[in-house]
Amino acid sequence: MDRDLLSHLPVVLAVARRAGFAAAAAELNTSPSNVSHTVRTLEKRLGQPLFIRTTRSVSLTEAGKAFVAAAGGAIEQINTAWEVLQSQHTGAAGLLRINTPRIAFPWFLARVFDEMARTYPNVTVEYFFDDGLSDVVADGFDAGIRLGHMVAADMVAVPLAEPFRVILVASPDYLSRHGTPGSLSELGERPCIQYRMTSAGNIYEWELRDGKRDVVIRTDGRIVVNDMLVALQLARSGHGICYTFEPLAVEDLESGALVEVLPKSAFRQPGLSCYYPRRAAESPKLRAFVDSAKAVFA
Repeated sequence: MDRDLLSHLPVVLAVARRAGFAAAAAELNTSPSNVSHTVRTLEKRLGQPLFIRTTRSVSLTEAGKAFVAAAGGAIEQINTAWEVLQSQHTGAAGLLRINTPRIAFPWFLARVFDEMARTYPNVTVEYFFDDGLSDVVADGFDAGIRLGHMVAADMVAVPLAEPFRVILVASPDYLSRHGTPGSLSELGERPCIQYRMTSAGNIYEWELRDGKRDVVIRTDGRIVVNDMLVALQLARSGHGICYTFEPLAVEDLESGALVEVLPKSAFRQPGLSCYYPRRAAESPKLRAFVDSAKAVFA
């Protein structure tokens, strides 16, 4: 291979990841014209186009997809090998990018960051909050945080938070005004705080338990949000019944700001996991994150 082209590979990968020259230039801290020139140079040397360019978008050709898939893995392996070598002298270091749903930060990621700051001071952590469940590898992240059943089969998954209950909560003021429902069938008669799925765009129907059966309940209400933490805030203010993860509501339940509704209907969910490509398993900064998370949950 022409060694001069090695320096061009990160630029091509950034364009593919960001689906645009300007976005790739911003990530690489260079100019769009420099990015465009680099891509054209590589395409000329390869003898075929890697990208389809229009006035509105930049996308990979079939040859580009194959090239990026192979080159991306190779570059990642080189970076990991370099990190491993460096860590023998300096310890884990560098920028670690984690893609995570917003709810994971108050749940446990804040504590993981505290642990990393004490134990691995040379690692910079970037938490990118994404409730849309994007492709973390394609978007250039080192790892992602997801519910156990949402982890792709070809990834390494490290369990973090244990399985938990999904519960219904409401404020005492709300219950005094609207009454406490005595059954799941009564939920449709009371204002609820609805949740719109970020990726699918639909209003989420509540998964609950009715005796020994799993059921799906359609709710109604004047408020729709796409953030569970906002839903909890609205519930504390008495605006409706909220469907939430129990670990997020523990403090409110203990203080009395919220009350659990229909506790026998609580639904069990698998815990949260950290997942990443198998080829990244030896990355010192990623191991630092996993080890810190395990220390927190120990």
